[in-house]
This record gives sequence, C-alpha cells and structure tokens, in this order.
Amino acid sequence: MQLSLGCIFFFDTFATMENRKLKNSELDRKSVEEFKTAEKTPLIIILDNIRSLNNIGSVFRTADAFLIEKIFLCGITATPPHKDIHKTALGATDTVNWEYAENTLTVVKKLQQEKVEILAIEQAENSVMLNNFVPQKSTTYAIVLGNEVKGVQQEVVSTSNQVIEIPQYGSKHSLNISVSTGVVVWDIFAKMKK
Repeated sequence: MQLSLGCIFFFDTFATMENRKLKNSELDRKSVEEFKTAEKTPLIIILDNIRSLNNIGSVFRTADAFLIEKIFLCGITATPPHKDIHKTALGATDTVNWEYAENTLTVVKKLQQEKVEILAIEQAENSVMLNNFVPQKSTTYAIVLGNEVKGVQQEVVSTSNQVIEIPQYGSKHSLNISVSTGVVVWDIFAKMKK
C-alpha cells in the first residue's frame, strides 16, 4: 500500500502533537482551607434515602468539584466517616459542608422558608426537561435525588417547587444516582456561569 505525501504529512504532524496529561501538582486545586472559604455555587444537594455508600461518596466528590454549598444526607443515607464513602469521595467529605437530617420533607420545608427553590430530580407529570430548565439569577436551588429503587418520595416531589427530568433516549428507565447528580449539577452550574 502506498501513502500519498499528504497522508505522510498528516500522520507525521499528528505523531508530534503533544497532549501530555497533567500531573496532580499542576492542577492548581484548592486546599481544604481555601475550599471552605471560597465563594460557593448557590446549589444544595439533598440525598433522600440513598442506600449505596459508594453513591454517597461520588456525590461528595461531584459537590467538591463544583463548589456546592452543602449536602443534606436524609433518612437511611449513611454519613461520614465511613470507609465505603471515603473510597469514592477521596477526601471530599473534608471539604464539602454536610448535615444529617432524619426527614427529607422537613429539610425541604425549612429550605423553602429560607427562599431556596427545591428541584426534585424525578420522572413525573408536568416535569421540566433539564435541557429546558433555566436557573434564575440570585436564586439558590436545592436538588433532591432519591433512593436507587423508589426514587424521590412522593410527598417530597409534591412539595417541591419544580420537578426536573433528565431526558433519556435509550431503553432503560433511569440513571444511577451518582451519574444523575453529575449530569444535573454540571448542567445547572454551566447555566449559572453564563
């Protein structure tokens, strides 16, 4: 097989392009102290009866990445310190502000009294597709993510200011809780930063 001069030039150029992975020391990340004093994204995460400790740890890591204000761990949701949470959180439990509450609905109502807009992440009648959701300026939002099997409790869905649904086009009915958190947090964060 013969290669033309153009192909040889392309392959030669491609081979010399450098996309070197950055070392952790080059990433310019915040220390724990810098994180705690940094201006936070006006977004709160409420975990409603999450079973998997790995999912909880993953949510902490996502919350750290996007400077989330706080996480509420509700009901059966486990709390740090726990080795299975630490396994996926990788230290994010030391940076992200969190609080345990026995009852999710109590947290939702308390935050609403503080003028926080509650967004249940769920598949429901009259839900707003995530891609159509536009966060309002000067508004703090709290997203509620539910149990891996049962989802967000109906009473919490009914009390929320809005229900946000992640569009899905395949054959499955839902996404993993930690994946859903990452998708929603990134989408809202990016829209807030515009």
